[in-house]
Amino acid sequence: MDIKFSAEDLAFRDEVRDFFASEYKEVAGIESSDYKAAIISWQKKLHAKGWVAPGWPTEYGGTDWTVTQKFIYETERGLAGIPDVVPFGLKMVAPVIYTFGNEEQKARFLPRILSSEDWWCQGYSEPGAGSDLAALSTTADYAGDNYIVNGRKIWTTFAQYADWIFCLVRTSKGMRKQQGISFLLIDMKTPGITVKPIVSIDGKHSLNEVLFEDVLVPTENLIGEQDKGWTYAKALLAHERTGMAEVADSTRMLDALKQRASVEVNGGKSMIDDPVFQMRLSDIEMELMALEYTELRVFASMAAGGMPGPESSLLKIKGTEITQAIQELQLQLAAYYGGALPGDVDAQQLGHDYAFEARGKYMYGRAATIYGGSNEVQRNVIAKAVLGL
Repeated sequence: MDIKFSAEDLAFRDEVRDFFASEYKEVAGIESSDYKAAIISWQKKLHAKGWVAPGWPTEYGGTDWTVTQKFIYETERGLAGIPDVVPFGLKMVAPVIYTFGNEEQKARFLPRILSSEDWWCQGYSEPGAGSDLAALSTTADYAGDNYIVNGRKIWTTFAQYADWIFCLVRTSKGMRKQQGISFLLIDMKTPGITVKPIVSIDGKHSLNEVLFEDVLVPTENLIGEQDKGWTYAKALLAHERTGMAEVADSTRMLDALKQRASVEVNGGKSMIDDPVFQMRLSDIEMELMALEYTELRVFASMAAGGMPGPESSLLKIKGTEITQAIQELQLQLAAYYGGALPGDVDAQQLGHDYAFEARGKYMYGRAATIYGGSNEVQRNVIAKAVLGL
């Protein structure tokens, strides 16, 4: 693999850096009432630049970037601390629509996703169907020009902001549980939908439970064929897991960790000089470098016309494990300061301004190896699809 940047690549990198420096304004955290507006404002700037959906085919509004350009963009975004686009519309449901949807659905939904006019959420997990997603029980009964949807979805990220939700629903029974599932697009303003907040262990509200009670969904909102939704769901999950490597974001977190460790003193010397700390840091750096090259190979394969395959499960496993390893080391660096609660003491009193951040990221990060399909499930996918076990 040739990892040297060409003159054109370096020029593109400078363009990305200049754009980020001039156009990006810091986005408030998810607990802020301004969060949605700020994210949409930033995504509209990316859309105006033509950069909001680099993974889309060019005929639908994507870029014609090379694998190297995509790598450069993601690296610069991560190092600059700029949040990725909200994935549910741009990176998850859109590929399903332009791959499996009909022309009317493409014309109706893709432009509004591209321009961030519609905010999407994902209706997959249920109280009794998480990693075993095929066990879902939310039903959609066919009734003329509509489906009547009843059931519950849970852990639905940003449902409180969403205009639309894409859902897996059971349309037929009496067959293998992977069969009889359909893929529906549902307007969140439809009567019968209730969103209940779930505050996670980090004290923030990004998750929700979504209840459906006799919700009428037009049959024209069915993607592909009825009862074939499992096929589309697997394709979507492959796209989702490919984006979970988060190499650039982990690199930035690791750099910040080094900077903090260089000024954090223990036993008369900085933590960056502590042999045990150095060993753990080196282990993470080596794992991250290996993941970066693996991600590049996957991107190169996709650029050659391939869809994400079981290798996306590998990226998901290693990416989330590395993220958790960095978060654990961040919390250990904060030591007992990481146990303080923002309501009890402020950062200035604490003297360790990163302690609250480290604690929050560690708490929420425990879910990383579960959401998107638990890492145990991903290992089963690899064992079956790659090793033939």
